[in-house]
Amino acid sequence: MGREQRRAQQRAERRQQRQQGTGRQKSSSRSAAPAMSTSSPAETARRGGGGLLRPRWAMDIISELKKVTWPSRREVMNLTVVVIVVSLLLGTVLGTADLGFGWLVEQTILR
Repeated sequence: MGREQRRAQQRAERRQQRQQGTGRQKSSSRSAAPAMSTSSPAETARRGGGGLLRPRWAMDIISELKKVTWPSRREVMNLTVVVIVVSLLLGTVLGTADLGFGWLVEQTILR
């Protein structure tokens, strides 16, 4: 559940509590206390133990990681090969340039 959805749900719950509170007399201070949990029983059951075992931020991270489109094994292998080939090519170009400039400096400045 996103942040905006949670806030909308909290606002709706507060509105509902206010409407119920104005229709009848408040019998004790207990009924006036705001609800501590904004998650539904289904969400609490899904999390396991009301979130006591895992902090909320960890559950948010897990839910975001489930939304990620992970690459297939073949895509990972292809991209790995591309990275290795490009690295070798750039290393060769830079190494050649280094040797060339070294030779040039040796022939012109150091003579």
